[in-house]
Amino acid sequence: MRLNEITYNDAVPIDGYGPGFFRVGGKKYDGALLVLPTGVSSWGGFDDTATVLEHVADIDVLFVGTGAEIAHPPHGFRTTLEDAGIGVETMASPAACRTYNVLLSEGRRVAVALLPI
Repeated sequence: MRLNEITYNDAVPIDGYGPGFFRVGGKKYDGALLVLPTGVSSWGGFDDTATVLEHVADIDVLFVGTGAEIAHPPHGFRTTLEDAGIGVETMASPAACRTYNVLLSEGRRVAVALLPI
C-alpha cells in the first residue's frame, strides 16, 4: 500500500465532528458552520445565502450537510446559489465533511455549510 501526505494549501480540512460541534483546522466550533477557502465562520442556516454569495468567485460547489440525516434544503436556497453559478450538493453532515476534505485535498474550489449532528 502506498500512502501520500495530503497538503491543503491555504484552506483548512475538517478534522472531526460530534454532537453540536465541528473541529476545523484543529479548532473547535459550536453550532452551524460555513467553511470557505478564505476561512471558517458561523452559518445562519438556510436563510443565509448572502455569506456564500460573497465568495461566488472562489467556489464552484457548496456541500450542504443537513445534520445526522439527509434532508432537502428549501427550494429558494438551492435556486439562489445555483442561479449565481454555485453547484449545491446536499448530504448528511458526516458525508459532507468527508467529501469536502477529499475534494479540498485535490485542490478543488469547494466550500461546505454544515448543520450539527
